Amino acid sequence: MNYTPPVKDMMFVIEELADIASIAQLPGLDDSNADTARAVLDEGAKLAADVIAPLNARGDQQPSTWHDGAVTATPGFADAYRQYIEGGWQGISHPAEFGGQGLAKLIAAPCIEMLNASNLSFALCPLLTDGAIEALLLAGSDELKARYLPKLIEGVWTGTMNLTEPQAGSDLALVRSRAERQGDGTYKIFGTKIFITWGEHDMAGNIVHLVLARTPDAPAGVKGISLFVVPKFLVNDDGSLGARNDVHCVSIEHKLGIKASPTAVLQYGDNGGATGYLVGEENRGLEYMFVMMNAARFGVGVQGIALSDAAYQKAAAYAKERVQSRPVDGSSAGSVAIIRHPDVRRMLGTMRAMTEGARALAYVAAAHADIAHHDDDAARRARHLAINEFLVPVVKGWSTEVSIDVTSLGVQVHGGMGFIEETGAAQFYRDARILSIYEGTTAIQANDLVGRKTLRDGGAAARALLGEIGETLDALESVDAGDAARVFESMHRRLSDGRDALANVVAYVLDTAKRDPNAVFAGSVAYLKLAGIVLSGWQMARALLAAQRKRADDPLFHDAKIATAHCFAEYVLTHARALETAIVSARGDDPLHALSEAQF
Repeated sequence: MNYTPPVKDMMFVIEELADIASIAQLPGLDDSNADTARAVLDEGAKLAADVIAPLNARGDQQPSTWHDGAVTATPGFADAYRQYIEGGWQGISHPAEFGGQGLAKLIAAPCIEMLNASNLSFALCPLLTDGAIEALLLAGSDELKARYLPKLIEGVWTGTMNLTEPQAGSDLALVRSRAERQGDGTYKIFGTKIFITWGEHDMAGNIVHLVLARTPDAPAGVKGISLFVVPKFLVNDDGSLGARNDVHCVSIEHKLGIKASPTAVLQYGDNGGATGYLVGEENRGLEYMFVMMNAARFGVGVQGIALSDAAYQKAAAYAKERVQSRPVDGSSAGSVAIIRHPDVRRMLGTMRAMTEGARALAYVAAAHADIAHHDDDAARRARHLAINEFLVPVVKGWSTEVSIDVTSLGVQVHGGMGFIEETGAAQFYRDARILSIYEGTTAIQANDLVGRKTLRDGGAAARALLGEIGETLDALESVDAGDAARVFESMHRRLSDGRDALANVVAYVLDTAKRDPNAVFAGSVAYLKLAGIVLSGWQMARALLAAQRKRADDPLFHDAKIATAHCFAEYVLTHARALETAIVSARGDDPLHALSEAQF
């Protein structure tokens, strides 16, 4: 796989849109400046391109294998993982007190993107470890933190999230795994967990499972779920590994994509019970697990951006080389590279615009998270936390839906060769398909956006963002754009339409949810996509302003940014009004309920 990390574009977003200079002024983040970001990204790019990307196709062709309870990773993965942890990459944004580097999430986000673009299956392992670290930082006792966090942050141990069971997919109220109290303060864990990413492997010395289970007297439903640390190997008081715990991998799944990432079925308690350690308080496990899930959901959104960029790079390279047919404008008597054909350019322009828009929105969301966690002013922390929380389901949901569209376009650009595995285009498409499903489907993200992120605060966060879009629209009108005037006019017109469409839908959701919830939730995914398009379009408008301002510094790069913003305005933002129409015209009894269950 030939993948070139787009460090230049990443730094543009970090500096011009996410304002890393301000992030570096926050308490505890003084090292998270542009110079640090550039140095970190340059090193991360080398690891991604030179070490991890070459293993991507091999992982698809030689997936992880299971034999007698043991899982062996794809050849080459273990050595690559060793280089990954030796570079300190697992701990890049985690606290220095436990061995991390303590850098801003804004710097970690592009590192996550590069890792996933180079090899999604490989990158899933550290992604899940990050989630386990976040949960322990939030709710773990001092003893649990001291025992597990240094090794997890170093990366020599990995972590997992154990939610799903055969009878309990997204509905965690149905979780049946049980936890029995022991006299020494530990618990015995019994049950079966499925779809556990990197739940068993040979790349690390220990695997720390974070497991949802019920105590015998727990309340029914989600209020009776507790969270436990259940390590593959028990850990002695001196930090050394002890006996094998009673948790075993009974199989791994055979999947459409991400084949090198072992998706395990884990069995707990076949031999007397797996030893588990309570995280936080009993019956608050789902609350803690949501911390892991939110961290993972942002990471999955970045995965969507990563696959989109990898697919775009491959498609653009192919389009420059593949000679096919004469141009429709008669500019050549012979066949030309397909990049000269209008529809191929439309596809590539759309792929690039959607990828860059999603990247900008994700990095800006990361900056809001940094402010929310580090600012010394409580009111500012609260405001930026609300915005970050509003953006997370959009980043997860829209970016992953984008990845399906973009990787599909990548196959289309390749034509018939895209359907042939040897080109590599099909792997991106297959890998992308899981992203809108795991860590909460697009509908789950959309329901979260409606319920917790719009209705709960009366639309305050949404309206705050709409107000900022208005400020950007004013800025677009005030610039003397010169020969880019047509681009600025296009962006202003399309973003203004998009802003109005989103404002109308927010008002509709607030007005309609109580009296006709079926209508609102029938349109929830369309609402999420609309928010993704408009909010990413807003970032592309801000990128347009920055590129025009800095145009003379690097004309080739900034002219490309201007043209890509124009593509976003005309080929992506133009969908906003159609989505608005689909949402506000939806009704709980028309048309979705006009068909009986038998008629479907």
